Amino acid sequence: MNIRPISVDEFNTFAQKFPLRNYYQSLNYAKLQAEYGYDYELIGYTENSSILAAALILTKKIKSITYGYAPRGFLIDYSNLYFLKNFTVQLKAYYRNKGIAFIKINPEIAIGKLNYQTMNIEYNTNYRVIDNLITCSYKKLKNNLNFEAMLPRFMTVLPLSNFSLQNLQKNTRNKVRKGIRKGLTLEKADKFAIDTFYNLIKDKVPKDNYYYKDKFNVFEENDEVDLFLVSINYKKFLLNSQKAYEEELNKNYLLNEKISKKNKNNLVNKKMSSDRLILTYKNEITEAGQKVNNAEKEYIAAALVIKYDNRIKIDITGFDPEYKKYAPNYFLYYAILDYYKDKYKYAELNGISGDFNKDNELYGLTRFKMGFKPDIYEYIGEFDLPIDNIKYEFLIRSGRMAKEFTKEEVD
Repeated sequence: MNIRPISVDEFNTFAQKFPLRNYYQSLNYAKLQAEYGYDYELIGYTENSSILAAALILTKKIKSITYGYAPRGFLIDYSNLYFLKNFTVQLKAYYRNKGIAFIKINPEIAIGKLNYQTMNIEYNTNYRVIDNLITCSYKKLKNNLNFEAMLPRFMTVLPLSNFSLQNLQKNTRNKVRKGIRKGLTLEKADKFAIDTFYNLIKDKVPKDNYYYKDKFNVFEENDEVDLFLVSINYKKFLLNSQKAYEEELNKNYLLNEKISKKNKNNLVNKKMSSDRLILTYKNEITEAGQKVNNAEKEYIAAALVIKYDNRIKIDITGFDPEYKKYAPNYFLYYAILDYYKDKYKYAELNGISGDFNKDNELYGLTRFKMGFKPDIYEYIGEFDLPIDNIKYEFLIRSGRMAKEFTKEEVD
């Protein structure tokens, strides 16, 4: 058995059948990274003509020292220690000849799942893979709770088979309904809308709009990307508000009738709540009426979605904070999930913090995504495989290692 370069067709054929396949281990992801300083190759661990394991390996220099990176890990059975050990020996020999200092991996292996009742991670047998990797000379890096690493360690994955508005948490349902009432509308856009999309996400990402243009163009070749924009349909907003106003007036009248016969605290509280809703709907009618004849469409939220195999990934989203009261982010996620629910099996809502305490500054992001009731997984984390120990230790001591590796943006 040996490591050798393999063709795109060989890699794709193997990846399509492998259970841990993912979009990071794909030719399109390699092409995107090639635009930003990485070289790449597709390798296979082969016996005769059979491919037993495969990987996309990105390579890049830190000053004069080259390292490798297998995003989301190799396509290999990590649970088979004997196989992993032999693969690693061959991998080190192959890349030692190429002058590589080390290879970084962050496998898509879920070692635990969040229990929503206890808010604790319940671990599974995949945890033993950590020992396998350490036995094979991989160095386990510090577990990140937040987004300090290249990719998130805590991921949200939503099965789409039973997705519906009714299955969301109550607060999320109410926010989505609010967006619907306010006339929010989802539309699929083309690459000419990238600038509009970027204006809505630019404050939360370190990349420029050319990165997203490149990303869209690369993944569009195989129909693996969609761009969505959310606008306000003020005519729909006006009609919805008028209907809600009239319905609430009727409820308010009935409450007055009941109070006149039996003045109980619960009825009075319902009446006060109804009064507030009437005022809200009245103000909305005024707001929508003033803008109903606007010729120019207002875009208030946007998202880029990657499609791979049987799942989608909501890659990055953003909204105009001026329209926060419209709940555009809640509507955006709901509308995207509803759009794909009959086309794909799973949706990744991207990463969250692994610190579930309410005083965590990232708790708002966690709470928002949890409102859609996804499964929350803890992945195995990052590992380095040193190949040239002298160069590897130099990169650590000099601080160049820490400077090189920063996270991708996380929505």
